[in-house]
Amino acid sequence: MRLRPVGEDSLLIDLDTPEEAQAWYTRILSRRDAGTLMPVRDIVPGDRTVLLYGVAVADAAAELQQWSVPPSAAGSGPLIEIPVHYDGADLRAVAGLWGVTEDEVARIHSGTEHRVAFCGFSPGFAYMLGLGERYHVPRRAAPRTSVPAGSVALAGPYTGVYPRASPGGWQLIGTTRMPLWDLEREPAALLTPGTRVRFVPQEASLESTSATTTGTATKGRKA
Repeated sequence: MRLRPVGEDSLLIDLDTPEEAQAWYTRILSRRDAGTLMPVRDIVPGDRTVLLYGVAVADAAAELQQWSVPPSAAGSGPLIEIPVHYDGADLRAVAGLWGVTEDEVARIHSGTEHRVAFCGFSPGFAYMLGLGERYHVPRRAAPRTSVPAGSVALAGPYTGVYPRASPGGWQLIGTTRMPLWDLEREPAALLTPGTRVRFVPQEASLESTSATTTGTATKGRKA
């Protein structure tokens, strides 16, 4: 863990892995909710960082240096289930990279509980951790000029769902009709940092457009 001042009133916590960043973000939120966190204006998770905006930098750094945050600090958050039809254009390629069948890709991916680490790239796009290192895949060598809205995709350690049609280089494994970004909803983004996500395999004709939820920032990355 490395602490880097950003301007006069912000502190960047720089970690080695996305999992560490998620654990630190969750621990910080927990302390804030319990009233035991130093005063802070905003908390912004990133790929391998957490930004504390609006803090007394020296005091915050001194406090954080005393913390020990194990991976188990990830805790639990609201759960959202997303219906998905595993019909993506890159499903066969991902199966080859994993050394399994296409049906096994669907089973493994839907059998994993994912967690939103941070959001970015475009409104409503969430970077979800959960798949073990054995299932990490590279981005496509040649990005697509347009990825359809609702595409469920993989890149590196992350799963993402494209909220709208846009260019993208992730490996497409499925599709959903779930609206990820809706300005009439509060919040507009269905998936926010800390949310737990399960993908539920559906036949295309049976796919629902509604989420099941038990409850209900950003550093951009390419998708």
